[in-house]
Amino acid sequence: MQDSISFSIVYVNVNFMQYPMNQDYTIKNLSRDFEITPRALRFYEDKGILNPSRRGTTRLYSERDRTRLKLTLRGKRLGLKLEECREIIDMYDPRQPDDSLQLLKLCEKIREHRASLVNKIKDIEETMRAMDEVEGKCLQKLIKNVA
Repeated sequence: MQDSISFSIVYVNVNFMQYPMNQDYTIKNLSRDFEITPRALRFYEDKGILNPSRRGTTRLYSERDRTRLKLTLRGKRLGLKLEECREIIDMYDPRQPDDSLQLLKLCEKIREHRASLVNKIKDIEETMRAMDEVEGKCLQKLIKNVA
């Protein structure tokens, strides 16, 4: 549950120490910092998660974009779909940092994902039992063929 709450912007410890406050980040900066490709950043931009400004043809990402990227990547690690990440992040209002609606939505998505994982575990266990049964039958036939 602690990881789920840390998804909220309120609880994120984003390390801005290597950059001065209010600095713009290039695609190269963010790619390196988050170990993702520039193509991934452009994808997140296309999906409305990031909204860089432009200086000529250069994309300049804000601190807000950096935080949204960090939260999106964290949400994906939790197993949330990209649209779910965006929906939860978009709910954030800095005037209400402990927004109950956002936290409840995040908890709901985590419960849904947990239930999905439990079902997948059951499916895997069932598959493993079936494989054990088939393997056992194959081994018995092999033993009969050798004898």
